[in-house]
Amino acid sequence: MTASQSTIERLERAADFDTGVRFVGDSVMGDDGPVKVSWRQIHDEARAVGAALQARGLVPGDHVAVLGPTSRELMTIVRGCWMAGLASMVLPLPMRMGSLDAFIESTRSRIRHGDAKLVLIDDMLADLYTAVEGDPPIDSMRSVMPGSPNVPSGEALEIPPHDPERLVILQYTSGSTSEPKGVLIPDRVLSANIDACCEAADLAPGDTMVSWLPLYHDMGLIGFLVLPMTKGVDLVQGAPQDFLAHPGNWMQWLSDYGGTATAGPNFSWVLATRALKRMKDLDLSRLTLALSGAEPIEPKAVDAFVSEASRFGFAAGGVFPAFGMAEVAIGGSFPPRGRGMITDTVDRIVLETQGVAKPITISDPDELGVTARQLPLLGKALPGLEMKIVNRNTYEELPERHVGELLLRGTSVTPGYYKRADATAALFRDGWMCTGDLAYLLDGELVVCGRIKDIIIVGGRNIFPEDIEAAIGPLDGVRAGNVIAFGMEGYKGKESVVVVAEVRVSDSSGGLIEIRDRIHHRALEVSGVPPRDVMLVTPGTLPKTSSGKLQRAKCRQEYLTEDLAIVSP
Repeated sequence: MTASQSTIERLERAADFDTGVRFVGDSVMGDDGPVKVSWRQIHDEARAVGAALQARGLVPGDHVAVLGPTSRELMTIVRGCWMAGLASMVLPLPMRMGSLDAFIESTRSRIRHGDAKLVLIDDMLADLYTAVEGDPPIDSMRSVMPGSPNVPSGEALEIPPHDPERLVILQYTSGSTSEPKGVLIPDRVLSANIDACCEAADLAPGDTMVSWLPLYHDMGLIGFLVLPMTKGVDLVQGAPQDFLAHPGNWMQWLSDYGGTATAGPNFSWVLATRALKRMKDLDLSRLTLALSGAEPIEPKAVDAFVSEASRFGFAAGGVFPAFGMAEVAIGGSFPPRGRGMITDTVDRIVLETQGVAKPITISDPDELGVTARQLPLLGKALPGLEMKIVNRNTYEELPERHVGELLLRGTSVTPGYYKRADATAALFRDGWMCTGDLAYLLDGELVVCGRIKDIIIVGGRNIFPEDIEAAIGPLDGVRAGNVIAFGMEGYKGKESVVVVAEVRVSDSSGGLIEIRDRIHHRALEVSGVPPRDVMLVTPGTLPKTSSGKLQRAKCRQEYLTEDLAIVSP
C-alpha cells in the first residue's frame, strides 16, 4: 500500500478481503445476538449513504456532523462521507445527564465552528438537540441509510478525484488542558499515519481487533475503525456503555473471538483487572497487542493487569505502551510488538529540580512515588515521523535523559487547526510541531513525564500532578482515577498544592476525616509540601473531557467558584 493511494481507494480495496466487523454487546448487536457484517456490505451501504448526501447538494470538501452512539449506522455514515469526499465530524456524547446544558452548548459550538453543512442525529438523541436560528439543517441518521425513502442506489455515487489535501476528518480535541480545537486530518495525513501504525505494530489481515472505544475519540475512530476498515482487518466492536457497565465484557469478547489487538486508556485496564479477578474460563492467549495510551500509563496498573490476565494465557510481552495525539491522527510512537513494558526508574528530586532523568535502583517498592519515579518507555517515532526534545525557552535540542518539550515533524503531522490561525501558529516552530508534553529520550525511545500546562512549581521543583494523583488513587476510600491535583498561589505568592478527590466511605475506609488525613499525608510525601487544601467530593463530580481525561484547569476554576459537590459528613 502506497501513501499516494487515497482513503477511498483503500476502502474499496479492503472491501474485497474476506473480513468484516462483528457487533457485540447489548447496545450494538442485533436481536439475534452478535452479528458479523462484511466490509463489502458496509462498503456497499456506505456508497448509498454517500450518494444520498450528494443528492442533498453536498459537494467534496463539505463537512458533515454526526451525533450518535456506537452503531453500524454510525460506522456506515462516516464511511459514506469519505466515499463522497466529505469530511466527517463525529460529535461527543453527553458524559453525564446532569450536564446537558453544557453538552448542548459545546455541541452547537463544534457544529458552528466546524461549518457543518448537515447534522445527522440518531433518533434516540433527537430530543437532546434541536436546531435554533443559525444552525445547519438537522436530520435523522436513518434518513441517509439504504432502504429509507429517497436514498438512491450506491451506483449513483460520484467518486471525487483524489486530492491528498482534502479534509477527511475534522477531529475536535477533547480539551483536557484547553478549549477544544478542530484538528485538520487531510487524506495524506490519515493515510500516512495508518500505514505507519500498521508497519510499527505489525498489524495486518489475520489480526482480530477488539474495541469498545467511543468513535468520537481519535483512538476509537482512527485506531480502531479507520485502520481495520482500510486494511481489511477483522474488527469486534462493542460500545463504551457496555464496557463501563460490565468491564468484564471486554475480556470476554477478546476470549470469545480470539482477539489479537485491543486498546484502552490506563483507567480501563484498572477496571479490566478488577473484572478478571471474578472471571473464569477465559482464553487471552491470542492477545499480543494490548495498547495502553491516551492518558498517563501507571506501571503498577499494568503489572496488576498482567498478573491477573496471565492466568488466562496472556503473555506479558503483549503489553504495548504507546504515545499518540489527535495532531498526528493517532499514532506518535510505538514500541516493538511483543516486547512488553520496559520502565525507567529515576530519581524524583533530580527530575523535578534539575530536569534530568537520573537512573536509580530501589529495593523498597514504597520508595516509588516518594523518592523515585517509574516511567514506561513508549517506543520510537513511527515511520515518517521524527521527534526531538528541546529546551522550553531556547528550543535548543537536548541530549538524552534531559527533560524538555517534545517536538514532532513528518508525514503524519496535521497542517493545523480549523479556522484557528493563532493556535496553528503557536503549534509550530521552525517546521516542528510543539506537543506541549514534557519528555526525554532514552536510547532513542520516548519517555513522557507530563503536560507543560499542568506542572505545579513548588520551591523550584516541577511537581507533576500525575504523580500525586497516582499516589492518592489507591488509598482506601478514594475512587481510583478520580483524583485531581493542581497548583494555587499561596502565602507570599508561592504556589501550593490543592487535591480534589472523589471518595466513597466503606467499612474499611474509616470516616471522611481519616480519608482526608491519608490523602494529606500522601500528597505531602510526594510533593514535599503540605497541600493547601484537600477537598473530598461525591462520585461523578470531577470534570472530565468527552474521552474521560481529567480536566485540571476546569477543576481549578470550579474549586475557585465553589461549584464542586463536597461530600457531606
